[in-house]
Amino acid sequence: MSGLTNNTPRPIDIRLHQASRLLEIKFDNNMECQLSCEFLRVYSPSAEVKGHGPGQEVLQMGKEDVNITAIEPVGNYAVKLTFSDGHNTGLYSWDYLYDLARDYDALWLEYLGRLSAAGIKRKES
Repeated sequence: MSGLTNNTPRPIDIRLHQASRLLEIKFDNNMECQLSCEFLRVYSPSAEVKGHGPGQEVLQMGKEDVNITAIEPVGNYAVKLTFSDGHNTGLYSWDYLYDLARDYDALWLEYLGRLSAAGIKRKES
């Protein structure tokens, strides 16, 4: 889920809905999605979340109320998201955003499963 390829759909519109804490993305292949700020935060492509190699991932907890406070374009290939908890080190390439959107249901269930396995109850927001 990283890198940038020529055939990956590119976002043509990105809108933040701060009240609902949703990032709405429309891709040039007509796919549209709404990803929660919590989801984007816990799946940040940063080393803080992903680690520096397989098996070094860090489970993110307590991110139910996190919001995005800034969106900065990075060249023609990514955006940098700044979150209300101060996290801002992940670059979300178009490939990565598309993968997150495409695989949202499975990734969200995986995250909930990891929380459950760690004995952590997620606060319903």
